[in-house]
Amino acid sequence: MTTPPVGQRPVKRALLSVYDKSGIVELATALQASGVEIVSTGSTAQTIEKAGIPVTPVSAVTSFPECLDGRVKTLHPAIHAGLLADTRNPDHVQQLEELDIKPFDLVVVNLYPFNETVASGAGIDACVEQIDIGGPAMIRASAKNFASVAVVVSPTAYPQIIEAIRQGGTGQQLRAALAAEAFTHTATYDIAVGTWMTTVVAPGDHEFPRWRGSTWKLNEVLRYGENPHQSAASYVGVTHELGIAELGIANSEQLHGKPMSYNNFIDADSARRAAFDFIEPTVAIIKHANPCGIATGLDIQEAYHKAHATDPVSAFGGVVATNRMVTADMARALIPVFTEVIIAPDFDPEALEILEEKANLRILKISAPHPGRRFESRTISGGLLVQTTDNLDAPGDSPDAWRLMSGSPADSATMRDLEFAWRACRSVKSNAILLAKDQGAVGIGMGQVNRVDSAHLAVSRAGERAAGSVAASDAFFPFADGLQVLIDAGIQAVVQPGGSMRDQEVIDAAQTADITMYFTDTRHFFH
Repeated sequence: MTTPPVGQRPVKRALLSVYDKSGIVELATALQASGVEIVSTGSTAQTIEKAGIPVTPVSAVTSFPECLDGRVKTLHPAIHAGLLADTRNPDHVQQLEELDIKPFDLVVVNLYPFNETVASGAGIDACVEQIDIGGPAMIRASAKNFASVAVVVSPTAYPQIIEAIRQGGTGQQLRAALAAEAFTHTATYDIAVGTWMTTVVAPGDHEFPRWRGSTWKLNEVLRYGENPHQSAASYVGVTHELGIAELGIANSEQLHGKPMSYNNFIDADSARRAAFDFIEPTVAIIKHANPCGIATGLDIQEAYHKAHATDPVSAFGGVVATNRMVTADMARALIPVFTEVIIAPDFDPEALEILEEKANLRILKISAPHPGRRFESRTISGGLLVQTTDNLDAPGDSPDAWRLMSGSPADSATMRDLEFAWRACRSVKSNAILLAKDQGAVGIGMGQVNRVDSAHLAVSRAGERAAGSVAASDAFFPFADGLQVLIDAGIQAVVQPGGSMRDQEVIDAAQTADITMYFTDTRHFFH
């Protein structure tokens, strides 16, 4: 004979009130077959009745009709006493008997689609109507009383509940797990509502809300963190701005390969940022969160060859991201190079077959970043820093707004390279210098504590390719010495923000060398 679960409680009476009717008839059918009394509300009751299953309407329990267009139906002592009574407590049991109220053993509730309504662009009144009141109250009451009540907030749990009832009832461990899920469910819902209220309904005097909340769900425990002695895990965002979950690396689909590591995730996110900055077919190769290769091409195979040529040595063991479907030709080009991760919006079936020959290669399918993202954040000790997202949409990001400060106006080919370099430079950690030719990086200097060292690093990596290339600097040259390193290497044009106290000194150096130099009046620091 099977030992019953610890704290097993038979299910004699259930309350069903759901917006999402998926699986509700199947659940109700199983409850009926087990002799469970079903109490239900509004459209849920109608759905169950149409299936020929007996159901008691909530109004029959409360002796009070549903009113205010359904806004009030379950907020009644006859319902909430049945949810909150701890049936282990003789005093609670006696009070229920005196009040002629029966307890509930199972509560199945899911909430109005607030997030979906907000995401649809609906007006304030329509969104307000989708703020559920009775549902969260029932969920929280039942979850608090998990010693006596099993609460279910998702149709995915129905099979588990049906099986538990068939086995004689719900166990204490199951009810506790369901209660924990229920509280995180209502917390996530409330954060979505609170975010919408403080950003749309009552936004305050500036663009930053007075309150900021988010919820995250454990995705997986990783082998280790940044170093082997550190533990690590990945989480997926459940709520984000306006209650909308953000699309990104954390919720990408892994099609093949070993589990992702902590460092893989960091590099993959940097690769996604770099590749998706471009409209043209683009490939970015990342090492230690910095591009060691980035290029655009007529197709994704050409872009990959150019990106790999930037720095073939550093590309070994890199993370590759593309903003186009990976083709068989690109896959064949990538196979000889040891690569940790490849990220793309899609993979041609033949390309996937080729890439899967590498047993350890991690293959990620990812959607484009959510277009509505307004803010980005970074934790600091004791708090959080929040800023508007750097989306390459500042006025100075358009070449039409650039100011010619030295030399002749760039011809069309040079201007395309300058625009590419400026856009690619945004993904390089500061201080950043990027040299480019034919819409591909040829030398990158990054993460140095002064711009001169970054210039030397970019030139060193470019070698002979520096001659005739163009350069982009993420911030102004504080002195002419950094620019002079590039001039001595043979660059023909440079784009930089300008704004230094010694701009004239830098301009004079450019004019003396007779190179083209544009100011953008926009900076792209990336730390």
